Amino acid sequence: MARAQKQNVTVSLNVRTIQKAKLLAARRSTSISGLLEEQIEALVGQDEAYESARRRAVDLMNRGLHLGGSALPPRETLHER
Repeated sequence: MARAQKQNVTVSLNVRTIQKAKLLAARRSTSISGLLEEQIEALVGQDEAYESARRRAVDLMNRGLHLGGSALPPRETLHER
């Protein structure tokens, strides 16, 4: 399997956050970059799943549901005076 091409990104974080991230990364045997990559991939995946579900729901609403039965007679027929 081919390795995905990577690109460097610069982020600014609070010093305390960086310290905590280093400890967490060490416990997980990874790097801060690895932690960030994992979290960003999860966010992107969640967003893609949400958008896909939203598109399906909108499509279903636009098509409507056939729940059986027949069309109702016109209102004028039901309420003749």
